[in-house]
Amino acid sequence: MNDTPRFGAAGLSDSFAAGGYKSPRDIAAYHAGFGLTAFEVQCGRGVRMPHDKAAVLGARCAAENIALSVHAPYYISMSSLEEDKRLRSVDYLLQSCALVKALGGRRVIFHAGSCGKQSREAALEKALDTMRRAVEAVDAAGYGDCILCPETMGKVNQLGTLDEVLTLCGVDSRITPCVDFGHLYARTHGGITGRGDYAAILDRMAEVLGDDRAAQFHAHFSRIAYTAGGEKCHLTFADTEYGPPHQPLMALLKERGLTPTIICESAGTQAEDARALRLAWEQA
Repeated sequence: MNDTPRFGAAGLSDSFAAGGYKSPRDIAAYHAGFGLTAFEVQCGRGVRMPHDKAAVLGARCAAENIALSVHAPYYISMSSLEEDKRLRSVDYLLQSCALVKALGGRRVIFHAGSCGKQSREAALEKALDTMRRAVEAVDAAGYGDCILCPETMGKVNQLGTLDEVLTLCGVDSRITPCVDFGHLYARTHGGITGRGDYAAILDRMAEVLGDDRAAQFHAHFSRIAYTAGGEKCHLTFADTEYGPPHQPLMALLKERGLTPTIICESAGTQAEDARALRLAWEQA
């Protein structure tokens, strides 16, 4: 088990192509150059990477001590009013698990869905049922060592408050939260401003989970602009009008000895800002 946090990027920064890198084979060397030890393969629009190419990428990243995760398709809807959409969501998770296995990784991150025209309570009940079906399907397919990671979401009407995600994690002890701190900041209209706000999130995870998942959770981080409805768009660390600030979180992780995998989702500067996260943690 990793004894320090892993820092990485979601997809490729603009500087990847600008720096002369052309092939997925270059991903490992590029991110190792930033001192990063994680990378999240983006499958938001569908799981399309051939498994033979995934194996090559996985081997190169393993040689650089870069752990790989997969972000499952955005159109997963575990809370849909339509049962066929919920069942298709299980299939998308299975496709994502197959890919992460080919990559040599374990974590699959996904969005649970939205509330739509139903209450939050009804949406969560449907998502819990779909989550149980997903765990059964993953085990039956031989992917029982994969880690499903429901993500906290940035729009107010989306299913994905911290407590909703922790409730989904209660379905099985392997389910690990993906805490997107930018999303929580946006859906609370700027409600994360400093150390105390971060401490409350970390304390709540420890209280509800009560195991290693509270220390080794998955995380996304970026600055995010918001409106009354929540998340508007992802920003970069150079955009300082919106938060959340990263230094207080890095200091808390260091103090508490927590070892999450933190994936930066900045808009075009993912690798650069992930390096800034790593440096802030080292200097804390």
